[in-house]
Amino acid sequence: MFVRIVKMSFHEEHIPAFRENFDLMKEKIRSAPGNRFLELYQDKNNKSIFFTYSYWETEQDLENYRQSELFYDVWQFTKKLFNGKPEAWSVDKLVSLE
Repeated sequence: MFVRIVKMSFHEEHIPAFRENFDLMKEKIRSAPGNRFLELYQDKNNKSIFFTYSYWETEQDLENYRQSELFYDVWQFTKKLFNGKPEAWSVDKLVSLE
């Protein structure tokens, strides 16, 4: 399993549309094969910056999602709202304390 972190920055006037669409799609994204966890974060100091944080069983699961109609629909809607280029990282979790 690995973690996928995506940073997105939006025009302020588009934040409500992004949030509404995320709320509509989050269960579908979370139900994608291989997805084990999904969270959305908003930066405390710059309210235009958001992060998604998700766990995936395998890199192929993430790639399958990225090639799916669901991803296409989510991304086609979301990318029109950006005010900057999104960034993404795939990372391995080394330590977790609860």
